[in-house]
Amino acid sequence: MCFAFFAVDSPALNSPYPAPALTRFARALLTKSGLSSAMARDVAEILVEGDLLGKTTHGLQLLAPYLQNIADGKMTRTGRPKIIKRSAATLLLDARYLPGPFVLRGAIGWAIPRAKKHGVATVAIRQCHHIACLQAFLQPVADRGLVMLLMCNDPAVASVAAPGGVEGVCSPDPVAVGIPTTGQPILIDTTTASATNGMVARLTREKRKLSSLVLQTALGEPTDDPSVLIAKLPGTILPLGGLEQGYKGFAFAVMVEALTGALAGHGRADKPTRWGASIFLQIIDPKFFSGGAAFNRETTYFAKTCRQSKTRPHGSPVRMPGDDAQARRRQQLERGIILHPGIMPALQPWAEKLGVKIPKPLPAADARPKRGREAGSRKWEARS
Repeated sequence: MCFAFFAVDSPALNSPYPAPALTRFARALLTKSGLSSAMARDVAEILVEGDLLGKTTHGLQLLAPYLQNIADGKMTRTGRPKIIKRSAATLLLDARYLPGPFVLRGAIGWAIPRAKKHGVATVAIRQCHHIACLQAFLQPVADRGLVMLLMCNDPAVASVAAPGGVEGVCSPDPVAVGIPTTGQPILIDTTTASATNGMVARLTREKRKLSSLVLQTALGEPTDDPSVLIAKLPGTILPLGGLEQGYKGFAFAVMVEALTGALAGHGRADKPTRWGASIFLQIIDPKFFSGGAAFNRETTYFAKTCRQSKTRPHGSPVRMPGDDAQARRRQQLERGIILHPGIMPALQPWAEKLGVKIPKPLPAADARPKRGREAGSRKWEARS
């Protein structure tokens, strides 16, 4: 998932860590916790990719709760997703609460060749564990000239209110889209709510507030205090658009709920209690429509027009979705990843318990670590 747009400035940041060292560290913790090498690799790479992109609530911030879920038996350690139904270009999976990045990479690996053969391939997944940062999955697919749509919900979580309501009815329901161009792809990663659970939880722990009134109390009063979500009478997150325009964001949430839980056949009506996800994945090959060249001509022209459009006086240049994240990724691959201050302290007890050495931060600001292996689609891959 993406991280909230409404957080105030972060506290002082830590020294940078080389991305490959963080990946090895995360992979070792996951392997020592009982995941297979393939599962640990996929989870570690996707979490580090989230931090590379700057999605600091959906990168290594998630590793400690993942490890706790493994220890508690709430993340399945072995096996593969169960194929419920499939056709030439559609697939329905029961992921059995296996690690989300492992399941989703396998689903992408199944869908790519089917999209190239049939034009479109669609996968619905139920009872998956959390899939981390959606944007982290997009670029390898877009780099192959394919469009990727990805949505998910957590049917066990209801922290977002419907317009006019004061009770939670859905999760922040993220949506991501990878769009090829002739150059840098467009990587959309947003939510249908005004904030994410991850950012609200972080600011609650840090006793800080959001910079906009994107939450409401149990009485419907708008607030920037994240602790209302854990009050005796809990408040809720407002849909994207807030009190006045929230019906627009909520309409997209309805779409996500239908394409994820309803299409996968497992959702809120089942009243699940485990942290997890229902997922919608679709990959489209433009060659079956206008053609790759025509598609890229249009997307490249539109992106260029947006970036070159006039701005407000003294305003910043227009950016396309994913521009900042990709620039941050390139910089952090060269200079090291700046982790949020709370991440390593949360992982230190796990490192001690599992006997894994914590990586050392880079000794100097001008250190240049070697490039790590980039995350791509990977495979348990459902066999046809």
